[in-house]
Amino acid sequence: MKILEHRALRGPNYYSRYPAIFMRLDIEELEARPSDTVPGIVERITQLLPTLEEHRCSVGRPGGFLERLTRGTWAGHVVEHVAIELQNLIGFSVGYGKTVDSYETGIYNVVYRYRDEACGLAAGVEAVEIVTRLFAGEDSDIDAIIARLKDVRDAHMLGPSTASIVAAAQRRGIPYARLDEDTSYVQLGHGYRQQHFQATVTCRTNLLGHGIAHDKDWTKRILGEAGIPVPRGHVCHSRDEALETAHEIGYPVVVKPLIGNHGRGVSTDIEDDQSLENAFAVASGHNAAVIIEQYIRGEDHRLLVIDGKLVAAARRRPAHVVGDGKSTLRTLIDNENHDPRRGIGHENLLTQIDVDAQTLRLLAQQNLTLDSVISSDEIVYLKPTANLSTGGTATDVTEDVHPDVIYTAERIARLVGLDIIGIDLLAETLTRPLEEQSAAVVEVNAGPGFRMHLSPTHGTGRDVGAHVVDMLFPDSEDNGRIPIVAVTGTNGKTTTVRLISHLLRQAGRSVGTACTGAIEIDNHVIMRGDYSGPQAATTVLREPTVEYAVLEVARGGIMRRGLGFDECQVGVLLNIASDHLGESDIHTLDELARCKSVVIDAVGESGTAVLNADDPRVLASGEWARGDIIYFALDPDSPVVREHVREHGVAFTVHHGHIVMLQGQVVAEVLPVANAPITFDGFARFNIANALAASAAAHALGLSIADIQLGLQTFHPTPGQNPGRTNLIDAGGVKVLIDYGHNVPALEALSELVSRIPAQRRIGVASAPGNRRDEDLVALGALLAHMHDVVFFCETAPRGRPEGETIDLLCEGAASVPNECRVETVMQEVDAVDRALDEAAEGDLLVLLVDDVDAVTERLRGQRFEPPMPSKGGVGVRP
Repeated sequence: MKILEHRALRGPNYYSRYPAIFMRLDIEELEARPSDTVPGIVERITQLLPTLEEHRCSVGRPGGFLERLTRGTWAGHVVEHVAIELQNLIGFSVGYGKTVDSYETGIYNVVYRYRDEACGLAAGVEAVEIVTRLFAGEDSDIDAIIARLKDVRDAHMLGPSTASIVAAAQRRGIPYARLDEDTSYVQLGHGYRQQHFQATVTCRTNLLGHGIAHDKDWTKRILGEAGIPVPRGHVCHSRDEALETAHEIGYPVVVKPLIGNHGRGVSTDIEDDQSLENAFAVASGHNAAVIIEQYIRGEDHRLLVIDGKLVAAARRRPAHVVGDGKSTLRTLIDNENHDPRRGIGHENLLTQIDVDAQTLRLLAQQNLTLDSVISSDEIVYLKPTANLSTGGTATDVTEDVHPDVIYTAERIARLVGLDIIGIDLLAETLTRPLEEQSAAVVEVNAGPGFRMHLSPTHGTGRDVGAHVVDMLFPDSEDNGRIPIVAVTGTNGKTTTVRLISHLLRQAGRSVGTACTGAIEIDNHVIMRGDYSGPQAATTVLREPTVEYAVLEVARGGIMRRGLGFDECQVGVLLNIASDHLGESDIHTLDELARCKSVVIDAVGESGTAVLNADDPRVLASGEWARGDIIYFALDPDSPVVREHVREHGVAFTVHHGHIVMLQGQVVAEVLPVANAPITFDGFARFNIANALAASAAAHALGLSIADIQLGLQTFHPTPGQNPGRTNLIDAGGVKVLIDYGHNVPALEALSELVSRIPAQRRIGVASAPGNRRDEDLVALGALLAHMHDVVFFCETAPRGRPEGETIDLLCEGAASVPNECRVETVMQEVDAVDRALDEAAEGDLLVLLVDDVDAVTERLRGQRFEPPMPSKGGVGVRP
């Protein structure tokens, strides 16, 4: 088998409403070997992956997949199920998958759900190898495969603290995005409602407070001066200073670097000068400044305060083992590390115990070695600090904290000035006030880890991530979302997107726009190019000032990556017509309609789908629509529209020359069609349809009729407001129509307008992307010849075709038209435009169907044309 394509679909897509992995798989010779022809395959696969017994498959009950294997299915389908189960075995609960054959024999599109993208992709690769070996009668080392996948998981997964915040956000319906794959930097929400955090440091964390917490001596001064009990001690920069301080304080003491975390370089219970010198050397290796302070006897506690409130407390104990009277210390440590709860770093609830120099020092202090046999029930501590990252354990004691201790903890958070703070407190107990016992705050932490509170070794776990989300989004109804308008269809997407954006801006909204041509933030172009895909959507949704996102959604982006968002407020489906058929296994108009309907399937339950009632395939796609439906139609007598309106649904249409909104018995006039500049006095029917769609979307977003009217009146078909989309310019006596139409349906709509513009001659410049079917290019060439007296064909995007082949097909189509259109071929677009300008004379109409709109517009500046010279027939032409 061979993987031809393999990628993550990161949002709603052609195959699933949820993120999924897409694999285009060539099963090669296995096409002739379904599973029922492979002896013992069911027994061998269940021995390898026993949990496949739980897979229901299309049968709909546990064991359904194995039944399919017995009856006979193809290798691609087996890969799907194995990829799903491998993910489950490394801790990601997934179940959805589907495998569909393509238009090519032996090639299948395998789709399966994922939780972590890197793991989903890696599971697919491993699944192909497993199934290949399975069909060949060979074994696979499943333990090694799972180990490799766990390595991928550990390298990419969010840490427990970050994951708890993300999970809490998801429960509230707040979208999230990981902004950096190498860190835990996460965005919650969209646009102006977004909030950021990294691990447990948020965008609201006070920089000064973070600095205070980072400096242990500064923290002690602030707290000590406020009456909070802290250990006596000093910052030292030399061994002699350290010895002097220890003698002043009196042994035992604690030695730790001034700046550090996770207990690195910390030594406790130091009782003599030699031990002090050794501990100073260790600490100074982490920071030149070293704190020598009083050793406080008591239990190690962590108090977690979020948004000024104590939300969790834990008693921590350093890594330790308990003797059994017969095992050596080395054996006891090995046994403890085999506890399945322990892992490397933060992968599990507990961390494995590493025997290091600190461990050996502690053992020496207790007159022990790794070969010592430990008495039954004797506890041997292996680390000086109780950090979970060094193998410590935690017991939840949140319910046992005395009110006075709660007040002290919350006061410390205010004194330091942190929104999230971990307070390390040594105390005999938390059930009594601190002044009644031996107790001191030894450290505070900005960005404290949540693991000990989420999943303590003993006691009740606390959902502390939810407290962070509630702090960032205090309104319980706030899901961090901004209204997203997604516009798709074969033609008219860009104009409709720009018009909706204009209507919103005219109504005072801050808008982010992504379309074919540019990404704009508040009418400022920030990127130029084709931005009709999911990455453009992501860029807009990350912009901190955007209140509304209006996004063009093209077929290619849906098929390659899915949508760049999980849900939209308004989904607009303009039309379904022949274009790009034959790509990405989209060969029919019905398949194209299903692809486009992904947008309206992504509408939220409280959102609106805007559908073209004049297009039968759009209407049929309404079965996928979520939320409310608003129809738009050029035909006011459409039976669908009439029935919808009778049932108090909303529709936008044309009535007696006016754009109107209909609902029940209400007929609300928006404005005369001719008063909307993009309709060209009503002759550009395609732009009337776009105006209706935009009006419907604006109404769904809450704009008033007056807002819509003003926006339609002030949106002009100019290079400034709608570049490259039906721009009609008067250039020194020659009318120039600039447009981007590159398919037959678009050109058929444009030709109606072209025929109505008075002109001596109609001269065109056109090309077509090479990834159209041959028959589409031939039809396009014929239509262009029918529209013009002279046409110059150029080639801008061969897209896999040999140079000149696209032009040849266009010329073939043009030659089939029995008129007197003159055809010339000029390879480069800029040269073709120059030839057309040389050809044109005063009174002609230039129709420039070009890619580089900016260059052409600039080329036209200052252009002047001579009057036509008379010919024998009296028609103005140039020789």
